[in-house]
Amino acid sequence: MAHVSQGHDDGGRFRHFRGKTVPLIVATALLMENIDSTVLSTSLPQIARDLDTDPIHLKLVLTSYLRPCRFHTCLGLGCRPVWRKTDFPPGDGRICNRLDRLRHVQFTGNLGGCAYPAGHRRRHDGAGRTVDRLARTPKQGLVNGLAWLTVPALVGPVLGPPLGGFITTYFDWRWIFLINIPIAALGVLLVTLFIPKLPLAPTARFDAAGFWLVGPGLAALLGGLAIAGLGQAPFLVIGAMVITGTFLVTAYVRHSMRITNPLVDLRLLFIPTFRIAAIGGTLFRLGGGALPFLLPLMLQASFGLNAFQSGMLTFASGFGAILMKFIAQSILQRFGFRNVLLVNAGLSAAMILAPAGFTSATPYWAMVGVLFLGGIFRSLQFTSINAIAYADVESAKMGSATSFNAVLQQLSASIGISIAALALQTIQHLTGGTTTDPAHFPPVFALLALLSLGSAIWFWRLASTAGDLLLENGRPR
Repeated sequence: MAHVSQGHDDGGRFRHFRGKTVPLIVATALLMENIDSTVLSTSLPQIARDLDTDPIHLKLVLTSYLRPCRFHTCLGLGCRPVWRKTDFPPGDGRICNRLDRLRHVQFTGNLGGCAYPAGHRRRHDGAGRTVDRLARTPKQGLVNGLAWLTVPALVGPVLGPPLGGFITTYFDWRWIFLINIPIAALGVLLVTLFIPKLPLAPTARFDAAGFWLVGPGLAALLGGLAIAGLGQAPFLVIGAMVITGTFLVTAYVRHSMRITNPLVDLRLLFIPTFRIAAIGGTLFRLGGGALPFLLPLMLQASFGLNAFQSGMLTFASGFGAILMKFIAQSILQRFGFRNVLLVNAGLSAAMILAPAGFTSATPYWAMVGVLFLGGIFRSLQFTSINAIAYADVESAKMGSATSFNAVLQQLSASIGISIAALALQTIQHLTGGTTTDPAHFPPVFALLALLSLGSAIWFWRLASTAGDLLLENGRPR
């Protein structure tokens, strides 16, 4: 076979990588993860009944799916391998640069998966290199690239609730943990067929010390916070977990500032747009991230719907999110990142608050309409936050920025669920009754809306021209 020069590769073979092919393929893993989490959240009330426990206690099941010890994928433009060897995502950006040294890679879900044969290793290497290559392309049109990356992932919140509800209502909830196997097989097939190998990039030395500080630290801190108030562990155990986690995370912060290539580069927070997106985005996701837990709990445990009926309502949010992905670029092009993030923070907070007005007598069409609009506004906010985070990040730091951003996304969703559960328990202690009494939910929705609205304080700090380089042909003045 004739030798093909790298320059020729750039002009022909990889041209389609700058379009939609690679983002759609990589998003197969996101699809699997989002189906998992939405299927589970819809089924939690029924699982709690079968296990004869308070549904609030099962928040630990859901947060374990969203926490950084979940399997990892490619988010945004950095390299994030679908690989379960590591227990948390901060190391993925480094490890993906070493995939050529692996002899066995797994593309897996919760209880089953598809082993990736060593004979096909070179093509999986290509997945990592191809995604890394996207980080070196011009930033104009990044919003569209992110949209195409996440559209298949957003199919998860559309398919997950009805599918999980159907399986739970008419079969057995235990089957929901196996439905990701065919999706995993599809991902392996697509990678094998369409993503070739790219040359390896030089890698920095792996930050082993940081690996053993930040991973156990986050696990201990979040684990302690998650079980607090559930009566599942002695106070001394919870306190020891929180203190140990805080100590390890603090030690990592000091460690990361002393070395050149830390596992999670906290110096990225010195970039104004990244810092604002990180802090503002975390606040916003505290509210939105709790909805997949709170809505099915209210609809089933309080309003008496079965899991299938609940899923046929909540999937409307996913439809709204998909619709917005196709028009987000135009909206940002017209109004700019700062204006969109500020105004849409208020609209999204209003949609988070709106379910507080739901009762068992509320017409289904009204619920669907509110959830559909909420999905539209939250999708626009997520797209804008994810894009502006990379606006001023240089290509060499894109992998680190993506790992950092992914950690924050998972942490904020887990913490949001814990806040919602703790709020329900607090209201129960103050007013009596059970945590699933209908009157207990409106204050929790109000709290979540307030947290999300608080993100506008940070978005206010953006310059009026922030993110313009991400938009095609700039923005009209």
